[in-house]
Amino acid sequence: MFKKILLALLVLCVVLGVIYRDLLSYGWMQASGQVKILMNVEDVADVMKNPAFPDSLKARITLIEEIKKFGVDSLGLTPSKNYTTFYNQHGKPLIWLITASERYKIAPYKWHFPIIGSFPYKGFFDSTRAVREEQELIKQGLDTDIGDVSAWSTLGYLKDPILSSMLKRRVGSLANLILHELTHGTLFVKSNLELNENLASFIGDQGAIRFLKYKYGLDSPELRTYEYSKKYNDAYSQHMLRGISQLDSLYKTFGESPAASLHRDSLKNVLILNILNNADTLLSAKPTLTNKNRPVASRWPDGKMPNNAYFISYQTYRSKQDTFKIEFEQKFGGNIKKYLAWLKEKYPSL
Repeated sequence: MFKKILLALLVLCVVLGVIYRDLLSYGWMQASGQVKILMNVEDVADVMKNPAFPDSLKARITLIEEIKKFGVDSLGLTPSKNYTTFYNQHGKPLIWLITASERYKIAPYKWHFPIIGSFPYKGFFDSTRAVREEQELIKQGLDTDIGDVSAWSTLGYLKDPILSSMLKRRVGSLANLILHELTHGTLFVKSNLELNENLASFIGDQGAIRFLKYKYGLDSPELRTYEYSKKYNDAYSQHMLRGISQLDSLYKTFGESPAASLHRDSLKNVLILNILNNADTLLSAKPTLTNKNRPVASRWPDGKMPNNAYFISYQTYRSKQDTFKIEFEQKFGGNIKKYLAWLKEKYPSL
């Protein structure tokens, strides 16, 4: 009887291994990538003692410690051991992110993972494997977008390190990034990435403004620079979200048939180019100097024009900003700590 049970378990393991071989392979790759990084981090205390490490970068590390403390003390973010280690990327990207969408619909392709739920993107520590996955998605008729990312969160399961690329950011951008990732470690709702990323973006924005006012003052160049950048980024995001509505309206005229055609692709590409070109005049009556008389296609060095997948990130990260802002201001009077406490009560977090 015991041998039969063992045999049955062995057969079950083999069957599951075959069914979930891609998931297991991906999990092993991700774990290996994380371990490789963790095996090569340095304690921040050791970095700060190193006389060969530039003082300007030490100042940035000290700034990250201040941002983190501000996030915990003033915003109500959960304390963690994140950013107590340092990883030197030596100028190389670490992780590549893929998003995908239907060809004639702004609808994210989703990957499903145990425990953490569904995601409209997939990350890779191996760029070759990322490109291979993208090619498989293209064969399925999906639009794709791929690029490297500057940070990620392990939701408190591991100690997320300071990455050397972070130290090159402007003060406001750095504050936004750190507070964004710390928000994930404070509240992360399973299979609701649009809520998670929109919330982290909202807290990152609001928290960065509050930090800059606290550290540098209301009339500081650091605050002015960040607020101008935020104004443009907000306008660009809203423009892309309006673009999604325009594309959805176009796709509805195609009917229910998913069949690809040159005519449909032509209409789609013309509209996408129009959306991108119109973004040049968001904050002024004339195109910006950097984009003036510059063809849209030349702004993407790989020659791959943006498609539906390009717009997915604006749904994921920016589509609920107005909702959060209204709720935040009207119910909590702009108090982030009270707002986060209420959200943690409202949503079950991983």
